[in-house]
Amino acid sequence: MKISPHCAAFLAGMSLASVLGAQPAPAQRYNVVELSANVQREVANDLMTAQLFAELSDANPAQLANQLNRTLADAVRIAKDYPQIKVRTGNNQTYPVYGRNNQAQGWRGRAELRLETRDFAAGAALVGKLQAGLQLGGIQFAISPEARQKIENELIAEAFAAFRLRAEIARNALGGKAYKVQRIGINTGGSSPAPRPMLRAALASESSMAAPPVEAGESVVSVNANGAVEVD
Repeated sequence: MKISPHCAAFLAGMSLASVLGAQPAPAQRYNVVELSANVQREVANDLMTAQLFAELSDANPAQLANQLNRTLADAVRIAKDYPQIKVRTGNNQTYPVYGRNNQAQGWRGRAELRLETRDFAAGAALVGKLQAGLQLGGIQFAISPEARQKIENELIAEAFAAFRLRAEIARNALGGKAYKVQRIGINTGGSSPAPRPMLRAALASESSMAAPPVEAGESVVSVNANGAVEVD
């Protein structure tokens, strides 16, 4: 007996519906508790970064660019005496300056230099020397990526332990005999450095070109575990 295409499709749909109807409904879950646990640690900063810049004005944009390039080249040459310091140039821009009636009065330019080092004494000494020709934009201290990853790996285990402790507290509060972890996630990357009064101290020393005082301080690294448990 021949079966028409429409009939065959209908029978296939009936068969699929029967299979789907035979599947058990998902089990209802009760006493599900959302939990979050945070652990953190204060870590000594081991990375220093500094931003210095030159800002000049001139009626001729070409001469202005030449002055900025010379100033930056001199700074890079001085920095070569400190091989433990990474040096790179930052933004370099020139823009017109307007006066009354929107008339161009000249040009102003800015060139930046960025330093990065783990040798704080050398970094401070170089900043002091460079301030003879550059202005200090700021000094920051942070945890190096390698040190942060090491601390985060240690804190992950502590975060799991803190999560389990809270799960036990929830189980006890609900009068349960046990709990099952439904899901759990880890959030890393939290780092908050304490503010340091470095910029004011460094600017105050510009007149004498002495090395600015450095105090690296500490940063707080945190790891958060969050998820849900079902209490039986």
